[in-house]
Amino acid sequence: MVAQVKNYPLGIYTFKDIVEGGYFYVDKTGYVHNIANKYRYVFLSRPRRFGKSLLVDTLQCYFEGRKELFAGLKADELEKDWVKYPVLRFDMSSIKSMNPQEVKSSLSLMIGEYEKVYGRNEMEVTLGNRLEGVIKRAYSVTGQKVVLLIDEYDSALLKVMHNKPVFEELRDMLRNFYGPIKICDAMLRFGLITGITKFSQLSIFSEINNLTNISMLPEYDGLCGITKDELLTLCKPDIQTLADKQKISFEDAVAKLTENYDGYHFSKGDDGAMTDVFNPFSLINAFSARDIGQYWYSSGTPTFLFGEMRKYKTELQNIEGRVAGENEFNVSPEVAVSALPMLYQSGYLTIKKADTITRLFTLGFPNKEVKEGFLQSFLPMVSNISDDESNRMLVRVVQALYADDIDTALTEIKAYIAAIPYYYENKTEPAFQTIMYLILTLLGQNMRVEVPFAVGRTDAILETTNTVYIIEYKVDKSVEEALKQIDDMHYADPYLADPRRKLKVGINFTTESRTIESWKSVKL
Repeated sequence: MVAQVKNYPLGIYTFKDIVEGGYFYVDKTGYVHNIANKYRYVFLSRPRRFGKSLLVDTLQCYFEGRKELFAGLKADELEKDWVKYPVLRFDMSSIKSMNPQEVKSSLSLMIGEYEKVYGRNEMEVTLGNRLEGVIKRAYSVTGQKVVLLIDEYDSALLKVMHNKPVFEELRDMLRNFYGPIKICDAMLRFGLITGITKFSQLSIFSEINNLTNISMLPEYDGLCGITKDELLTLCKPDIQTLADKQKISFEDAVAKLTENYDGYHFSKGDDGAMTDVFNPFSLINAFSARDIGQYWYSSGTPTFLFGEMRKYKTELQNIEGRVAGENEFNVSPEVAVSALPMLYQSGYLTIKKADTITRLFTLGFPNKEVKEGFLQSFLPMVSNISDDESNRMLVRVVQALYADDIDTALTEIKAYIAAIPYYYENKTEPAFQTIMYLILTLLGQNMRVEVPFAVGRTDAILETTNTVYIIEYKVDKSVEEALKQIDDMHYADPYLADPRRKLKVGINFTTESRTIESWKSVKL
C-alpha cells in the first residue's frame, strides 16, 4: 500500500498559506496561546531555519483575531475571545546590507508602511521617535493595545560582528529603534523578539524590565522544531514513504532520520531528561525528496563562526564532549570569553547531557548532518585549499584505506598538508592535530577519533571490512614513539578477539617540513 503524499511547505513561512493550502503542519498553536497569555515580553533564541518566522507569523494571525485560520487547531479550543489587536511586525532578516546607512534606510521603510496606516507626525525624525509615534497612534485609533513582533533581531549584527566600529554603530542605531518599547509599555499588549543568539540582548533591550527569555525553559523545548513524539505520531506515512523509496524498513528509516536530523536539546530538562527535537527544515526536505541529505547545513555557510573560532583559538577537536557551565555558553557573545556561545546558540553545538546536581552541561554536535557539514566547510578554511580538492583528497584516501593500502592513503594526506600555504598556521602541534582530526573524521562513519580507553585515548581507529587500523601520531618525535604508546596503553586490547587483520600505525609530523615526515604500520 502506497502511503498518501503530503504537500510540504518548502519555502513557505506564512501560517495562512500553510493551513489554507493544506500543507504539512505540526500544530504549535497551543504554545502560541500559552505564551501570548502568560507573558508581556518574550525573547526566543533558536538556530536558523527552525521555524521562528512561522511562529512569528502564527502569533500575528492569532493577535489579529483571525479565528477562521485556527479551526481544528489547539488554539481554537483554548481561546474564547479572539480580540483583534493592531500588530507591528519587523522582519530584520529582510535587511541584507551591512552598511549602517542602508540598514537605517530599510528600517525607515518598514516604519513607513505603518505610518501609511496610522499617520505620521513630521516632528518625528529618529527611528525611535517614529516607532513611538506609530505605537501611540495605533493604540489611539483602534482602542486596543499594540502587539510588537521583532523577528531575527540579530540578523544585521551577525554580518558585522567582527567589524567593531560598524557593529557599534549598528548596535546604537538599534538601541534607539527599540527604545520606545519601555516608553510605550502601557500601550503594548505583547512583544516577541526572536533571534539566533542572545547577541547584544543586554545592551539593546536592557531597558525592558520584564523581558522573559524562554529559550531554555523545558516547557518550550518543542515550540519550534519537531519532537520525537510528534515525528512518530504525526509523520508515520511520511516515514513509510521515505522507507519505501530507500528500500529500507520503517525502523531503519526512523534510525536514519534520528541520526541525521535529531539531537537538539534546548534545556536541561526536568531531572536531567531532555526533549529530543528534530530540525524541521531538514526533516521536511527529506520527506519531500524521500532522501537523506544535508539540507540545513547546505542552506548557509557559518563564516562568522569560523571568525569566532579563530578569535578565541578554539581547538576543533576539543569542542565535542566539552563540559561547561551555563554561563559559559548561554551568554551574550559580547561578554563571552570563548566561541562556545556562538557555536551553541547558532545550533552547531547542543546540550547532550545535563547534570542537575553540578549544573554542568556536556555539549556536542546535535547530529550527523551538522557535524559532517561543519567539518566539511571547516577543512578548506584551515587549509586554504578548495572544497573540490579537499573532497577529492578525502575520496582518494577512503578508496586507499578500503583497499587496505595505508601507504597510499598517508601519501595523499601528506601531499595535501604539504600544499597548505606557508602563511597558514600549520606549524604547531595543535594546528596539525586539528587538520588530522578534520581529515580523519571526514573519512566516514567507521572512523573514530580521540577514542577513549581506560588509561588514555588513541588519536584514531578506523574499521574497514578486513582491517582495524589503530592510529597514533606525534609531532617532532618518531614513529617508534607513536607505536610504543599504542602498546603501552593497550589500545589494541578491545580488538584482540576480532577476526579482522589489525594494524597499528605510527605517524610523525615535523614542524620544519610542515607535513607528515614518516609513518610505519605494524601488524598485530
